[in-house]
Amino acid sequence: MSAPLPPNAMPLAAVIGDPIAHSRSPRLHGHWLARYGINGHYIPLKIAPQDFAEALHMLPRMGFAGANVTIPHKEAALALADHATPLAKRIGAANTLSFTENGIEADNTDAYGFTQNILSQQPDWQPKTVAVIGAGGASRAVLAALLDLGATDIRLSNRSPQRALDLAAEFGPAIRAVAWDERSTALADCDTLVNATSLGMQGHPALELDLSDLPATAVVNDLVYAPLETPLLAQARARGNPCVDGLGMLLYQAAAGFERWFVHKPEVDETLRRAVLAS
Repeated sequence: MSAPLPPNAMPLAAVIGDPIAHSRSPRLHGHWLARYGINGHYIPLKIAPQDFAEALHMLPRMGFAGANVTIPHKEAALALADHATPLAKRIGAANTLSFTENGIEADNTDAYGFTQNILSQQPDWQPKTVAVIGAGGASRAVLAALLDLGATDIRLSNRSPQRALDLAAEFGPAIRAVAWDERSTALADCDTLVNATSLGMQGHPALELDLSDLPATAVVNDLVYAPLETPLLAQARARGNPCVDGLGMLLYQAAAGFERWFVHKPEVDETLRRAVLAS
């Protein structure tokens, strides 16, 4: 928990990244601040990697209660923290920082956001056999969440095969690295498919994936939320698969930080989704 604010202090929080102009987090937290009548601010900060450590240690002195951290700073944030949750250490990255009287406390709420997003739309979801595309930072949180949910067969495919092999070795025998050119055939018998890459995002090429071997009952989740309906989701929806977009992961992962910094538990609902998606 963050240290109590001094009387009459205005709570401040930020999202730190490079780039950061695309982030929807200020709109998200701004909606909650207005909704609950909290006289605080949540601002985007574009900070280059070489300046990150110095800037991070300045924020508590400037009155900030905490910060979200996004690309490319998540691993550095964990390394710079004075304390970290076991989950953040396990994932190897932090996305939520609290500045307390005990120093910088690091957490990773991406795994929670991933899980709650799917369960909010598919409440009976129980992943056992899962295909995960991508072996970057987002994938680490997804793998941790899937293992905690009881998945026993996770097929991990990445364009750079060594990264998939490294993650499989790190996270344990339930994860099997699959060659990139075998990613489509690896979908056979899966109950869940997750795209944890940037493929399909605005300005990026689509994820090329043949869904012919994927069972029609399998849940398909794309972590990309811009656009909300990615080519992968459109393809999966057309064949009848239950689909979950990536926006909810952003919303749910943000809730824990907001509660710590602004001392109010926020709601994740359709009103929030509409506010974050508004142009």
